[in-house]
Amino acid sequence: MPRPKVHVVTLTAGDRATLSGVVSRGTHPVRRIARARVLLELDEAHGPASDRRVVGERLGVSEGLVYLVAKRFTEVGGDVEAAIGRRKRATPPVPAKVTGDVEARVIALACSTPPAGYDRWSLRLLEKHVVLTDGLPALDHSTIGRVLKKGGFALT
Repeated sequence: MPRPKVHVVTLTAGDRATLSGVVSRGTHPVRRIARARVLLELDEAHGPASDRRVVGERLGVSEGLVYLVAKRFTEVGGDVEAAIGRRKRATPPVPAKVTGDVEARVIALACSTPPAGYDRWSLRLLEKHVVLTDGLPALDHSTIGRVLKKGGFALT
């Protein structure tokens, strides 16, 4: 005996019209169209829907995708656009090393007088001094060059 369905999809007439438009126009990304087709197949407004495996075979997608689309539909509270669309990333995958404070301190260091024995700052010399400065992350010389270029500062 199969398990009872945890994520039941019930669409309104407006939702069905929206999804049918997404599927029939073909001006959307393929993944969005596939998710829309899955939701249309899983709709239980007019009777019980087929099993996930059957829906997956019929649409040419995996059983896992069918489950994930149904799960996402119930998680977003029945919002069709959120269920078939891409999720927006809350934070970048890697936090930026160079913030406004770091930029300001690197530019201030580049504007200061160079150490004894040097006529001017070079990117590699700045790299060595950034490592020695407290509160600044270790930055590569190319990163320091980008920071200075972005700030409109030229080493002369």
